[in-house]
Amino acid sequence: MDLEKAPPPRRQPEGCLVVAIRIPVRIVVLLLVVPVRMVWDALVAGGRFLRDVVLRPLGRALFVWPFVALWRYLLVPLGRGLAWLGNVLLVVPLVWLYRYVLTPLGHACAWVGRGIGAGLTWLHARVLTPVGRAVMWVLRGIGAILAATGLGVLAALAWLGRYLLVVPAVWLYTWILAPVGRAIAWTVRIAVTGVGTSLYWTLRVLLVLPAVGLYRWVLAPVGRVLAVIGREVRDALGHTWRVAGRVSRAVGRFLGTLLRWIFVEPVRWVYRTVLTPAGHVVRDLLLRPAAEAARAAGRATRQALASVRASARQARADIRRTLFGQSERHEKVARRERPAHETRTLGSSTTALTKD
Repeated sequence: MDLEKAPPPRRQPEGCLVVAIRIPVRIVVLLLVVPVRMVWDALVAGGRFLRDVVLRPLGRALFVWPFVALWRYLLVPLGRGLAWLGNVLLVVPLVWLYRYVLTPLGHACAWVGRGIGAGLTWLHARVLTPVGRAVMWVLRGIGAILAATGLGVLAALAWLGRYLLVVPAVWLYTWILAPVGRAIAWTVRIAVTGVGTSLYWTLRVLLVLPAVGLYRWVLAPVGRVLAVIGREVRDALGHTWRVAGRVSRAVGRFLGTLLRWIFVEPVRWVYRTVLTPAGHVVRDLLLRPAAEAARAAGRATRQALASVRASARQARADIRRTLFGQSERHEKVARRERPAHETRTLGSSTTALTKD
């Protein structure tokens, strides 16, 4: 295996005309392409921004979402309803018709057809075939009789036709028509060949040779020069388009940096240096004390409302006791189980055996 790199392809040596054309063409093309490339990059950036920010959300809002909602909430339920309706109104009746009407009717027709076929087969085998054989036997006999009586007449007619028509026609074709046709064909071929040769050399001298000289000595050199110019213009366009892209990118970065230092950095510095400390001061000196005061006022209000509700409840109880007297209170029966917050221990028990 050859591990060495293959040598790069050698470029053909270029003439002084190519070098003389290349530099001016590239300079002119660069001056023309740089503004076009900058405008193109600006349009591309604007188009991408417009697509991402305006057109795509607008397209989704105007086209995608309405069609999705139409498909999901109208067409799909409508299609399902139509499918169910078609199944009920068409498929089920057709299946029933096929199963209980057409299938028995088809079986009956097939049985009748088989019977008719069997009858026709019997008729052909037992009636038509014997009759046909008898008719053919009769026809053969009649043909044999006619052939025996008319054979001599046919032989005489054939002899007369041969010597009265065929032999004179062959002699006329062999000794008169064929030589005359060959002479005419030879004359026409000689005439056509001479006229064609004269026309060929006339057209060659008057048209072909001047056209070949024009192509070889005028059009081919001009075409080569135009091909060199076109190739250089193409290469210059590609090279200058890439250079213009780099220039446009550098200009865009410069403008972005300039805008950042003119607008973004001052706004960031003002936000970080002025607005953030001012906001902290406002938060610590105004908002937090106001929030604490609001929470304290809320707590005081809730406590005052609770005391008012307790006073009102006590007043209603005193009025009820004054008007209706004090009601008998049932003494609470001591529960055998301890409260939930008291747990059982080994030293204490609520059973009847260990109870003090």
